[in-house]
Amino acid sequence: MTIRQKRNKEVNKMADRSFTDTETPVPAGRPIEFRIIEGAEEISSLEVAALLKTTYWANQRSLETIEKSMRHSSCYGVYLTREKKLAGFARVISDYATTFYLCDVVVDPEYRHRGLGKALIAHITALPEFRDLRGLLLTRDAHGLYEKSGFVTVSGTAMTRSPEALPRRD
Repeated sequence: MTIRQKRNKEVNKMADRSFTDTETPVPAGRPIEFRIIEGAEEISSLEVAALLKTTYWANQRSLETIEKSMRHSSCYGVYLTREKKLAGFARVISDYATTFYLCDVVVDPEYRHRGLGKALIAHITALPEFRDLRGLLLTRDAHGLYEKSGFVTVSGTAMTRSPEALPRRD
């Protein structure tokens, strides 16, 4: 078993945490109930492909490429428990020592601006394997979302999160 597989196995034990957003109504007026799921094997590549089709950066990506990228990344999803569907997705590429690259962050357009992306990013950046590492990402239009998790713009689309700039945990 590789280090990544061992890590994913350990992280999956923590993955069944459920969250309820009681302040954000779904169209029918009910609160959104969701949980963060972890590991490519827990996330449908077909659902990820459907989400990525709604983006400007991956709308032409093939299912084969999506599946390969998921196999070689740490994957996270926002799963809506009532609706039984994937509403958000993100991947992380890392050396687990100095740096992580956050990519393919997407939320279903029907559920955007309801805190799901913020919850997903907060979950990922709080994980023990990433919280003390420098984070990198590229975005054209979501700077405000990432700033809430400590990322700062370094130039145009590039953002970074320095562990030195985060509050100390004692």
